[in-house]
Amino acid sequence: MKTSELKIGWAETDITPIAQPVSLRGQFYARVSEGVKDPLKATVAAFESGDDHLVLVGCDLIDISDHLRDAVRERLCTASLDARKVILHATHTHTAPQTSDDAMDPFDALPESARVERASGADYVAFAAERIAQAVRSAWDSRAAGSIAFGQDAAVVGRNRRWTGMDGRSTMYGLDEKTRDAFSHIEGYEDHSVNLLATYDGAGALTGVVVNLPSPAQESMHDFMISADFWHETRLELRKRHGEKLFILPQCSAAGELTSYVLYERAAHQRMLEIRNRTEREEVALRIADAVGRILPFLSNHRDHAPVLRHDVGTLELPLNCISEKQVEEALAEAEVWRGRYEEEKRKLEENDAVRREPRWYVKTTQAFRRMNWYLKVAKRYEQQKTAPTRAMEVHVVRLGEIAFATNPFECYLDFGIQIKVRSPFIQTFLIQLAGGGTYLPSPRSVAGGGYGSVPASNPVGSQGGTVLVDYTVEKLRALSVVT
Repeated sequence: MKTSELKIGWAETDITPIAQPVSLRGQFYARVSEGVKDPLKATVAAFESGDDHLVLVGCDLIDISDHLRDAVRERLCTASLDARKVILHATHTHTAPQTSDDAMDPFDALPESARVERASGADYVAFAAERIAQAVRSAWDSRAAGSIAFGQDAAVVGRNRRWTGMDGRSTMYGLDEKTRDAFSHIEGYEDHSVNLLATYDGAGALTGVVVNLPSPAQESMHDFMISADFWHETRLELRKRHGEKLFILPQCSAAGELTSYVLYERAAHQRMLEIRNRTEREEVALRIADAVGRILPFLSNHRDHAPVLRHDVGTLELPLNCISEKQVEEALAEAEVWRGRYEEEKRKLEENDAVRREPRWYVKTTQAFRRMNWYLKVAKRYEQQKTAPTRAMEVHVVRLGEIAFATNPFECYLDFGIQIKVRSPFIQTFLIQLAGGGTYLPSPRSVAGGGYGSVPASNPVGSQGGTVLVDYTVEKLRALSVVT
């Protein structure tokens, strides 16, 4: 066993694409970037204690594709660092480049004469992977004796964006004057917890914070400008309060059906923003910074210089969403509706060159194309499940003193996240979703309500897989809790 003295290293790098424009991920319709609103960051925190280590990499991206993860790890040729213990995870901003070349590229929907120039996903992966790997090496090489402290508070950021009608059917967003009389209730729970890990150098000075909260960064999700979303304003606010050199590593906890979007009482919310002269993103940033500010003053006398660190990384086989013949029929029927819209939009582009001179002329065509293929994939998965009923997922479970980290690659619905927290033996459990490229992982009650996010087209892995993930994670957490 090595000495249990804790060593910590930090680094931050800019992963804003230099080659522009790029395809932005996060909507059914294609978006080509039209500039940079604010920079994308990747922040690295490296921890070593005893004979184990952990490297966290928080990225201003929508997800972490296998291509990006593997490209980063391939560039880490450090003998003392196990590349598999480098965890990349995303904030889920909808205004960042795609991190793989989409096999069903929506731009393939356009006529040959109407191609849109932009950098490829592979080009961006190569660029970002090199910068992230350099930052990982920098954080790892700079690690020095330090200490950690942890705490929790609350900030109202993540809100449940799914509502259930009087007929028992659920909808994501879409609550307005036309639908409000059909409203019954908000489908599920909301989590406003803010888990904070603070790091200190050998002299006891604050060096960085890991801020874990259950909300994706989606205030600017429809924009065509590259942006880190509300984490940009949050970094500015935290550094204004706690020092310009402070490292800030964001984590998105289980929040598959949550977002900072206010589903009801929007008029009152917008009025208060106007009165306060704030944007939505500034409001979120202030709430997060206030929560962090309420925690930090009480941590300096509770620092741990030699925490137990154990990092378990494994591959979990999760059952695929079991699709029925009826669901295939329903999906194919929807695909045909979107096929008709796609063919109509494509015909307009082919017959009228003037259409391509309109701003964002490609949006409707690419949206119809991607929707059509989204439904067609249900039939493909139905055939796949006959011979390959599971999908392998990488899962990390880490003990760091009296707290734990547990990852999943999904937009993981909150019911599963709360189950893990309730059953975890640790004082605080930092859940990290989108440590991979997974899609929605819906709870059973959301599946019962249906709607986007909880239908077969949204879920390669269904709620049964969520139960397997919970049980596996809890088993690992309990095993780590008895290690000294």
